[in-house]
Amino acid sequence: MVQQRPDQPEVESLSRTQVLIAMGVTAVVLLLIAKLWVQFGTVILLPVRWSSIAILQGFGLGLVITLASAVVYRVWAAYRQSADYYLALVLKPLVLPDLIWLGLLPGLSEELLFRGVMLPAFGLTVEGVIISSLCFGVMHLSSPRQWSYVVWAAAIGILLGYSALLTGNLLVPIVAHIVTNLISSTIWKWGDREKPA
Repeated sequence: MVQQRPDQPEVESLSRTQVLIAMGVTAVVLLLIAKLWVQFGTVILLPVRWSSIAILQGFGLGLVITLASAVVYRVWAAYRQSADYYLALVLKPLVLPDLIWLGLLPGLSEELLFRGVMLPAFGLTVEGVIISSLCFGVMHLSSPRQWSYVVWAAAIGILLGYSALLTGNLLVPIVAHIVTNLISSTIWKWGDREKPA
């Protein structure tokens, strides 16, 4: 069972299978929404252009986001509580190889929908970045008490959106998102393994 602090909502622990199924179903739903939006809308998907520069840019942005998250985690108590709650709920039942899926599935499906489809639909502008990022943040709302996690996700959405806007390449935010998820979850999982039971 996930350890609860008095200021956190009660949530039943999930099993490894439940977490993996939830990740898979969420990824499929987001991909279907993106596909239908492109199919029946007038939006043109932001392109994915493979290049070593784009991969390096995405990797660098992922490291910056991971470092910024570590700083915010240390200085903002509300975010720290939200992140601990969310990460314990999602990561605790997983084993280390599962973290590959935790990096890939959200990194691909969320970026395809929020930066690949939603950003061009709302406009490749500052306003489009802000609107798609707010939607991205709200998607991370697990309960009203987890508002700080939503704020952080929206801020990260802005960084990812600007990376897509500036490069014109969806590969950059995809790689950044995957790198961030992989590094953050591995660090958390490794730290959790070393805690006394």
